[in-house]
Amino acid sequence: MVNEDKNAPLLEIRNLDAGYGKSEVLHAVSLKVARAEIVTVVGANGAGKTTILRSIFGFTTISGGSVWFKGQEITRRQAHDLVKIGLAYVPQDDSVFPSLTVRENLDMGGFIMPASEFQVNKEHVLTLFPRLRERINQGARTLSGGERRMLAIARGLMTSPEMIVIDEPSLGLAPQLQAAVFEQIKKIHDAGVTVFLVEQNALRALEIADRAYILEFGQIRREGSGQQLLADDEVQKAYLGE
Repeated sequence: MVNEDKNAPLLEIRNLDAGYGKSEVLHAVSLKVARAEIVTVVGANGAGKTTILRSIFGFTTISGGSVWFKGQEITRRQAHDLVKIGLAYVPQDDSVFPSLTVRENLDMGGFIMPASEFQVNKEHVLTLFPRLRERINQGARTLSGGERRMLAIARGLMTSPEMIVIDEPSLGLAPQLQAAVFEQIKKIHDAGVTVFLVEQNALRALEIADRAYILEFGQIRREGSGQQLLADDEVQKAYLGE
């Protein structure tokens, strides 16, 4: 087993070229996520944001570059292997099991955990998401869109990841539900989990981000703190409607 470099970023993507089959979407993308950060990638629909996340978990064709986690190269590793080393992934689609209850969905998320940790993890997750505790025996199909999104994130936390990777947490939600979901993301971060997310709603994402990257046409065009990019005139015109 390779020893972790404690000085390395928790996650690092180096000069990544990736896409689907012969169609390349990402072009020499490089970014870093340090421990205890919230880092976001924002950009227009079709910029390649989801492809970045899918590339981390081995769901794309990688033609160049590499992906590193805790100082070890993980390029092209299988998703189930990455869960075991501390990464969790919440895709943008409605990834809950609608025929199962909230409790059963959480149980599915934590099935790889030792029995001694499973119940502790579930209690911790339900403390972070009190609304899910209230609905613990309800079927997932009866939840609102925002509650289903929270359930998907909560299920990802059942493995006690060091980093959770979230794709478009506000997708399809009304503004008040978006606010609730982003508040939960801040609580997850405050509980000690590093957060890496991609998001089309630049304002919401930049407000909570320690650092952020702007992605255009598969390339990183800008980077800085969330507040720096919120104040950037070009970012305001392109993504904040100002």
